[in-house]
Amino acid sequence: MNGAVEIPALAAILTAFLLIVGAAITLVGALGLIRLRNFYQRVHAPTLGTTLGTACVSLGSMIYFWALGSRPVLHEVLILLFVTFTTPITLTILVRAAAFRDRTERDDLQAGSSAREG
Repeated sequence: MNGAVEIPALAAILTAFLLIVGAAITLVGALGLIRLRNFYQRVHAPTLGTTLGTACVSLGSMIYFWALGSRPVLHEVLILLFVTFTTPITLTILVRAAAFRDRTERDDLQAGSSAREG
């Protein structure tokens, strides 16, 4: 697609800015996954990075194709809605599963230590 010449300069600048910001936010989320210490800390950075990064990239794509006038921006709206709704739900499910696992392991350890005492 060689339509970059046909769109207004403001739309091109906004598109480039949003794509760079979205990529940077996603990169920070990925680095947070690597740098943070435990699961509960690690799960937040990629979740926020995914949601905000996808929002910026989708908005940049919406501005570009709106200015180009080649197609409606329905695809980006659907992507944005699905990511916005599914990412926090997935985060909640993963954290609850990890908390359940931690409680179960803690209860098993306590039951084992009380059996040795008695």
